[in-house]
Amino acid sequence: MTYTIEYLTERIRASEKPYDLEKITAAYELANEAHAGIKRSSGEPYIIHPIAVADILLEFYMDTDTICAALLHDVVEDTDIPLETLRKKFGDDVANLVDGVTKIGQIPLNTTKEEQQAENIRKILIAMSKDIRVIIIKLADRLHNMRTIQFRPPEKQRKKALETMNFYAPIAHRLGMSAVKEEMEDISIRILDPYGAQTIEEMLDKHKEQRDTFIDIIKSRIRERISDIDPPPTIEGRVKSVYSIYKKVYVKGKNFDEIYDIYAVRVIVQTVIECYNVLGIIHDIFKPIPYRFKDYIATPKPNRYQSLHTTVIGREGIPFEVQIRTYEMHNTAQYGIAAHWKYKAGLSGNVSGEKRFDWIRHILEQQQDSDDINELADAIKVDLAPDDVYVFTPKGDVITLPTDSTIIDFAYAIHTQVGNHMTGAKVGGRQIRFDYRLNTGDIVEIQTSANAHPNRNWLEIAKTSEARAKIRSWFKRECREENITEGKNSIELEFRRNNMIPSEDFILELANMQHFDNIEDFYAAIGYGGVILSKIMQRAKDLYNSRNADKVQETEEEILSRNYYKRRKGGVIVEGIDNCLIKFAKCCNPLPGDDIIGFITRGYGVSVHKRDCVNVINSPESEKERWINVMWAGGTESESYNATIDIIAEDRTALIADITSVIAASRLPIRQITAHQLKNGNGNVIVTVEVASLEQLNAMIGRISKVQGVISAERTGIV
Repeated sequence: MTYTIEYLTERIRASEKPYDLEKITAAYELANEAHAGIKRSSGEPYIIHPIAVADILLEFYMDTDTICAALLHDVVEDTDIPLETLRKKFGDDVANLVDGVTKIGQIPLNTTKEEQQAENIRKILIAMSKDIRVIIIKLADRLHNMRTIQFRPPEKQRKKALETMNFYAPIAHRLGMSAVKEEMEDISIRILDPYGAQTIEEMLDKHKEQRDTFIDIIKSRIRERISDIDPPPTIEGRVKSVYSIYKKVYVKGKNFDEIYDIYAVRVIVQTVIECYNVLGIIHDIFKPIPYRFKDYIATPKPNRYQSLHTTVIGREGIPFEVQIRTYEMHNTAQYGIAAHWKYKAGLSGNVSGEKRFDWIRHILEQQQDSDDINELADAIKVDLAPDDVYVFTPKGDVITLPTDSTIIDFAYAIHTQVGNHMTGAKVGGRQIRFDYRLNTGDIVEIQTSANAHPNRNWLEIAKTSEARAKIRSWFKRECREENITEGKNSIELEFRRNNMIPSEDFILELANMQHFDNIEDFYAAIGYGGVILSKIMQRAKDLYNSRNADKVQETEEEILSRNYYKRRKGGVIVEGIDNCLIKFAKCCNPLPGDDIIGFITRGYGVSVHKRDCVNVINSPESEKERWINVMWAGGTESESYNATIDIIAEDRTALIADITSVIAASRLPIRQITAHQLKNGNGNVIVTVEVASLEQLNAMIGRISKVQGVISAERTGIV
């Protein structure tokens, strides 16, 4: 399609809506002049893009100022025209919309990629809270860019597709703009997993003719039975989107034949009563599949989606979904918030003050007690997730929560004080644990006590950012001294684990980098969870290394003779030296019996490696003099060492139980165990055990290899 001002003008006139065509034409002329001579990646004139964005917004019948802002949305950012020029020529509304869209793209240069993404999200939410039209323009902008993404380099395509999938599609979902969401997801998955998406499309194309015939037959049978409804209902057929099927096949592991709602028929009527009457007729014509009925009319989704969903099966033996809704519900389902402009003639301007957008304000408020900007990015992924569960209070009130939410999330969703004073909970009258994952339909009773208060472990259990923010707020307000102690202990432990001996000035510098004026506030934030240590340690290590890089390097004798270094009893002897700190390299995990060598680290003793370790073999020539002979000392029988075994086996029930039984029979302590399924269907179990020698480890690997279904068991350097 060729986007021109003539095409856009024709579309505007055909809409029969009261647009200010003169104002829109003036916006086009300014944009066309500003972008003159600039080309897109496709080689087309740049002006085609803003016209295309305006055209997308016309589909939602957005108001005149939004169309003007769409035409001008890149002018301030990409050209020399200042914002005040737009304000004088087109008014405050257009200027503010352009400014909102422009600010979304302006990211501080002195931040990490993660912080840039989080800051971008924050700017989008702030802009949305001021005027929801800003994000609608941004969604249209992103949608057209995705439609033409084939002209970008592959690396840029993947980056944009991932960003679209993680943020823009969920925003479109939350705004109820299902058509935008589905198109974004389908384009993105074709880029991120072209083979998987192609497989789904081939499955759909394989039976396209039979599918179309089947849907036509179903529509005809329904139309015949509801012919007495006046005016006649609209009956549509549809096929589930590529990404929706992809999720069920590749993420949930279902076979194509197990997906009941690939085919769907939609019946659109005038009133709510007719919806329920048609539902009864549908269940009379076709056999309903148990537990596949959802009443989103009585319990709307958070984005105000309403419809009756039922999955049935006909004489052909093919299951399909039937959606029943009114025309108003259908408009909301298709256009979301944009239905405000499309179906309410004469309305214009912003609707951000409406109660339906409280969730934007909630997300921003929830992050005020977090001093970690990356927490916002995590919150978005949860709070904008398209899947929700609907849970009931004992009084019958419905609480909507993200999938996998826990009792803690439910309690804080009811009220902050309910969460703060919770002592337990019951589901269906049965006492359950705090980490219980809620399901749609659960009836939850929260038990409270005036003397109860949150537990720090709740921060790990809670799923929603709202619950975590309220827990952090309680600890921040009530437990400052405890937070300082907790934070100080945590950071000192983390420093010791990374062989760092920081000065007070260094910790203050680290605190300042996190926007704290003093060390106590920094410790307190770590204590109540406002700062996540794991997210700042890499920067702390880089800073520490840079601060110590200019110090005069100590000689080997100075390093090895420090009086606080102690040789591990019965462990390793360093050639010619009787007292030095010994640590075992995690890259190869040497055990008594291995041929070993030592490496003098700067300021932290000797690191012991296996001689065939890749880090020894690939050591640069400049570090040759830092390698030193070491040997195992006698009497190592009383010592224990962590060793990790990587096991590949046929995935089956009780596999882990059989492996741990073999280890337990050998009386070896298990320090860590993880398991997951490989893409080929096999299972991968990684277990860390304490052993006294290489011989003991080899004997254990031999016994594990004999467990039913085990394909391989090998020692690994991973701890």
